[in-house]
Amino acid sequence: MGLEEKLPSGFILSTVEQVAGWARKNSVWPATFGLACCAIELMAAGGPKHDLARFGMERASASPRQADLMIVAGRLSQKMAPILRQIYDQMAEPKWVIAMGVCASSGGMFNNYAIVQGVDHVVPVDIYLPGCPPRPEMLLDAIVKLHDKIQNMKFGVHRERQIEELERRALNPLPLVDDRGAVR
Repeated sequence: MGLEEKLPSGFILSTVEQVAGWARKNSVWPATFGLACCAIELMAAGGPKHDLARFGMERASASPRQADLMIVAGRLSQKMAPILRQIYDQMAEPKWVIAMGVCASSGGMFNNYAIVQGVDHVVPVDIYLPGCPPRPEMLLDAIVKLHDKIQNMKFGVHRERQIEELERRALNPLPLVDDRGAVR
């Protein structure tokens, strides 16, 4: 994409990776997607007690084209799933997703036809945040872990292929029951 793609791998590239990782880590703009009760805890994390601004995230983007982090807070209905995917597709690369709450992570207590059993069936998720609802401190911890992931992200000509592989692997559902020992 930029200068880092043109440089050969070596000492200079590692320095560019470190500087670019530091800049990306400190300039994450979230696109909040508050769907249920977890959204209240998400709003509390932006308040004065927890202060998301110290992570450079004080600007919650209402436009997906200017955001690079989607925080899905709450249960996702089947009706809302295509809209979530459309907003995710409109976000600029590189982009990350945090599934906030047990409902966003696995469907929670809503095991029925109307609720998607995990946001990872719709978009690839980078960080799963458990809890019902998770505390703002847990969200801050997830953001710090995501910052570490962003800081250590590699650049180079194979980056796009690696992202596609990670997205394909994240969207590939695993079997819920292992039937290796079943009698046939």
